[in-house]
Amino acid sequence: MKKTLVAILILLGSLTTHAQYDRDVFFLRGRTALQDGKYALAIENFNILARLDTADYWNFFFRGIAKYNLGDIRGARADFDRSVRINPVFTNGYHYRAITESRQGEYDAALGDLEKAIGLRPGFSGLYFSRGVTFFLARRFESAVEDFDRYIRKSPSDPGAYLNRGASYLFLGDTTKAFSDYNKAIELDRFEPESYIRRGHLHAAKGSFTEALADMNRAIEIDSTNTLAYFNRAILYSETDDYNACMADLNRVLKDEPGNALTLYNRSLVSARMGDFESALEDMDRVININPGNVLAYFNRASFFVEMHRWQDALADYNKAIELYPDFAKAYMNRAYVENMLGLNRASKADYQTARRKVAEYRSKTSGGEASFADTTRKYSSLLALDADFAKKDFDNELLQHRDIDIRLKPLYKFRLAKPEESRGAALSRNYDNPLIEHFEAAVPVSVVISNSDTLRSLSFNRSLASILSGDNSTGAGSNRLGAAETAFLKGIYDVQNKQYSSALQHFDNAVKLSENASERDRYSRFYKAFYLMNRGVLRAEMIEFIASMESNVQTLTMDDQGATRARLSDRVDRSYDYSEALADMQAAADILPDVPHLFFNLGNLYTLSSQMVSALESYDHAIKLYPYMGDAYYNRGLVLIYLKDKEKGCIDLSRAGELGVPEAYGVIKKYCEDDAAVR
Repeated sequence: MKKTLVAILILLGSLTTHAQYDRDVFFLRGRTALQDGKYALAIENFNILARLDTADYWNFFFRGIAKYNLGDIRGARADFDRSVRINPVFTNGYHYRAITESRQGEYDAALGDLEKAIGLRPGFSGLYFSRGVTFFLARRFESAVEDFDRYIRKSPSDPGAYLNRGASYLFLGDTTKAFSDYNKAIELDRFEPESYIRRGHLHAAKGSFTEALADMNRAIEIDSTNTLAYFNRAILYSETDDYNACMADLNRVLKDEPGNALTLYNRSLVSARMGDFESALEDMDRVININPGNVLAYFNRASFFVEMHRWQDALADYNKAIELYPDFAKAYMNRAYVENMLGLNRASKADYQTARRKVAEYRSKTSGGEASFADTTRKYSSLLALDADFAKKDFDNELLQHRDIDIRLKPLYKFRLAKPEESRGAALSRNYDNPLIEHFEAAVPVSVVISNSDTLRSLSFNRSLASILSGDNSTGAGSNRLGAAETAFLKGIYDVQNKQYSSALQHFDNAVKLSENASERDRYSRFYKAFYLMNRGVLRAEMIEFIASMESNVQTLTMDDQGATRARLSDRVDRSYDYSEALADMQAAADILPDVPHLFFNLGNLYTLSSQMVSALESYDHAIKLYPYMGDAYYNRGLVLIYLKDKEKGCIDLSRAGELGVPEAYGVIKKYCEDDAAVR
């Protein structure tokens, strides 16, 4: 919505609680973190409160706000649901649940919740603002105008309301009233760049490019980091054929937003106009990798291939464009030309006839005739300005969307060296506890922890391992307290820290062998063997990753299972890697200690890297069964589910991962879990 959800905190400043002192502390910490924009920290505190008091609807409400601001719409909606179930007359719960429903395209449900909220608090003008937004997204623009009118009568000094009403007028075709509202917004706040961007866009639509450029320049003068203003100015420069200036502004956007698909798309077209087809192809390849369902990207890239006489590549892209959009008459027409150049005369004739038939069908459904259809070919090759879509920015429709996100599995768990002060966490943190692991960590003379985070670069030790093992002062345990297998294992951990992988692997081998020959009276040795196998399996996998990185072919979970585009496959060297030894080690460790979730998490990762996705899901399932608060397992399982096209379940897992403290989950949620209806 126009205003961040955190603003609700101002309205709730007088809220009092009735819990114990500890509850008050966590509540204050959570609200403070929320106000400071530290949403993940806020969720951590509200999680603790949720365990202390399951009937506090305010706690779930605030946690929902934190999730919302991290992009977790599903998770936020679940918390708002919880708040109104606990308190059926909770106005704010209905209000903000409506916002999440609107974001998910469920406008009828959102309007129903807003009706309940208005019935409970008819004098709260903010509800009319939100309902106006919902009406707008539901394309009920007259109703949107009515609600913004109501809001403006009570809050006549809010420029955002005029911007939103102006957008509604714009979609009703009343540009005069839209201009009036944009002018009013500027009058109320002359330092809001978006008002100038909106007005400039209207000037451009009327062909008044001088006035439009002046507005864009003013927006950039106010905020030199406003990428939306640079993007719009680039479009204006392109309309006036100033391609150098256009390219400069597009490059400026990509400096701050390197994965912005919309800007990459437009820069590709500008490069093609300037005759630089290699650069045009590079940008369009990235657009397709970010958004593989973009039919226009395939269509335009095919035209680049035609210009370069790369007929087979052009044919492949026209095939894909038609697959995505079977009624794309222009694509049939262009494919007919390419097929003719390839000597495929029969296919060319069939495509030409199909194109003519589709044009005729279109003409019969419209009053404009064939010319109106032909005119649409201009938009396929022109820059995308999105027309009035820029008016939707305040309705949480992120204009500069589809950013590139580096998506990798959360890494494997292993024993690593730790800082002496590194703790296992405070009470109520739901950290995993295992007596055997705790016994092992206490038995060795150095600080170790089982973890999948890498802090080795920040660690430094004043004493060598040999000194520690010799027990030459009170801090050393002495070699007589440590078995041969444990000693070999610690040597391996130290070698991993020093990146001496071959030596580390040899030490882990020795630890495994020595544990097999340990005396019967060493009752822990056969269990510790699982730890040695785990670290050896992880090291083997990491050595594979290291080799792959040297070949620029790192194994990561590519979220689109099509991989790179066919036009670029010839430029890549793909190899498969054998994780069987690592898998064997991890499975053997799990057989020894079937109650340790980290081992099954690691199996999930290794199965994923081996493209055995069903086995990966089963392993993550088992890890979560053993330890329901393992956020990393939810995160990785969510990625695999999305990869397998089971998006709904995958996004639920990512939401749970974010709630359990995996901040990377929210970046993936923003990219893959926003419903199409919420961003159209």
